[in-house]
Amino acid sequence: MKKTAIYPGTFDPITLGHVDVVKRGLKMFDRVVIGVADNPGKGPMFDVETRLSMVRETFKGEPNVEAVCFNGLLVDLAHGHQAAAILRGLRAASDFEYEFQMATMNRRLDERIETVFVMAREDYTFVSSRFIREISSMGGDVSELVPPVVVPFLAAK
Repeated sequence: MKKTAIYPGTFDPITLGHVDVVKRGLKMFDRVVIGVADNPGKGPMFDVETRLSMVRETFKGEPNVEAVCFNGLLVDLAHGHQAAAILRGLRAASDFEYEFQMATMNRRLDERIETVFVMAREDYTFVSSRFIREISSMGGDVSELVPPVVVPFLAAK
């Protein structure tokens, strides 16, 4: 049976840091399902359909990566895809406390699903979707920090 990991997030927009986490996840898992969270309460720049489209286009041609939209519990998404793990990226020590709390809660909800943390490559420790949105909205060039498919979406905003 293939080992599947779920990589959840808002991906608003997807960055090269996210892409790096997926590629490194594929070294550990046979399949990575990217769960694009539909959480309008966070006030995303892009609607969920657009974010899903950007993620799918980024991994077009990669048969072991799938992107799906979800709302609700992450463990339910994991169950639906028969995932053995939740994949998460960490950029800095400050990310760890929040991620640790989420991993602990997810383990409480289903102890069979592990959380696997991947440390960000040094090139991406400073990259966040929030910074990408802010810089882009002020006319800054973020083309070296996001997949090429994302650039026109940001320019349109």
